[in-house]
Amino acid sequence: MNDVLRDAYTVLFPAFGSLSLDASLERYLERGGVCLLVGESRKEYVARQMQTDRCASETAQQFKSLAQAARKIAGSVVIAVDQELNGIQRLHRLVPALPEISDAHDMSSSQLAAQCESVARAARELGVNLFLAPIVDVVVGPNPWLEGRTLGADPAEVGRLAQAFTSGVQAAGVAACAKHFPGHPESKLDPAVAEAVISCSRAELEPSLEVFRGVIAKGVKAIMVGPATVTAVDEHFPSSRSHATVELLRSELAFDGLVISDDLDGPGILRGMSIEGCAVAAIDAGVDLLLVSSESGLDCIAESIADAVKHGNLKRTRLAEAASRVRVFAEELDSDKRE
Repeated sequence: MNDVLRDAYTVLFPAFGSLSLDASLERYLERGGVCLLVGESRKEYVARQMQTDRCASETAQQFKSLAQAARKIAGSVVIAVDQELNGIQRLHRLVPALPEISDAHDMSSSQLAAQCESVARAARELGVNLFLAPIVDVVVGPNPWLEGRTLGADPAEVGRLAQAFTSGVQAAGVAACAKHFPGHPESKLDPAVAEAVISCSRAELEPSLEVFRGVIAKGVKAIMVGPATVTAVDEHFPSSRSHATVELLRSELAFDGLVISDDLDGPGILRGMSIEGCAVAAIDAGVDLLLVSSESGLDCIAESIADAVKHGNLKRTRLAEAASRVRVFAEELDSDKRE
C-alpha cells in the first residue's frame, strides 16, 4: 500500500455500536487506521441514555478485549467514547458516574476535577483514552440539538466546569475533546437531521469562543468542529468543512492540537455532497480526523481521499500533516497500553 492511501485511512474515525471488530474495521486498522469511536445507537443518542439491556449485558472485559484486538492489529490506537457531563455516558455502570449537572454547579473546581479524574482512570483501565467531551457551547436560545446537554448559559460557569472536566480527565491520561467549535448559541434545526444554519453575529458567538479559549489554555488535546453553518464565521460552509472556521481556531485561538470533524454522515455537514467529497473538503479545510459511520464505506472514502491527492484536488502536504498529527496523538495517548 502506498503512503498516500495509508495516510487516507489514518485520518478516518469510524463510529460503531458494538464491542467487536467486523471485517471492515479490521481492514481499516490493517491499512493505517488508528482511531475508533465506540458509539451508541440512534435511540440512545437521542435519549442521551444507554439502553437498559446494554447496561445489563456489557462488561468491562468486552471493552478490554476490543481494545486489545485493535492494538494487536494497529499498535497504538485511540479508543473514544461519548462520556459527557450532562449528556450521554457511553460507559454507563462500568465506570464511576459523572455528577449530575446540578451537583456539578455546587462542587468546587477541584472537587469536580477529582471526580472526573476517577471516571477517566476507570475508563483507561477499559482501554478507553479519549472522551468526546466537554460540550462547551454557550446556548442562550432554542436549540433542539443541544437541549439537555449543555453546561449552562453563563459563560463563566460553563468555562469553570469545562476546565475542571478537562483537567481531571487529562490528569488520568485520557484526552478531552471540547465541542462544538465555534459554538451554537441557538438553532431552530438539529444539524444531525437537517441542514441547520446558525444565524448569529460575532458578538453573539463570543461567549462560546471565550469558553474555548479557556479550555485551550488548560491544554485540551482535541477540539471538535461543529456540524452546522455558523454565519458569524463562514456564511457558506458548515464548520466541519470550513477553512475560515479552522483558521479561526488555529490562528486567533492558537490551538495546536487535534481537530476532529463532527459526524460527516449528517445532513448538516453533507448538504447534498457525497460522503467522499465531504471527507476531501474537510481535510482540505484543515480538519485532521474525520468522524464517519463504520458503515459509510471506509475503503471508498479512503480511496477518494487518495485520488484527490493524485489528481491535485487535495495537497499531499495537508493530508500528510493531518495523518501525522493523528498518529502522534495516538502514540502519546497509548504509550503505556501496547501489547
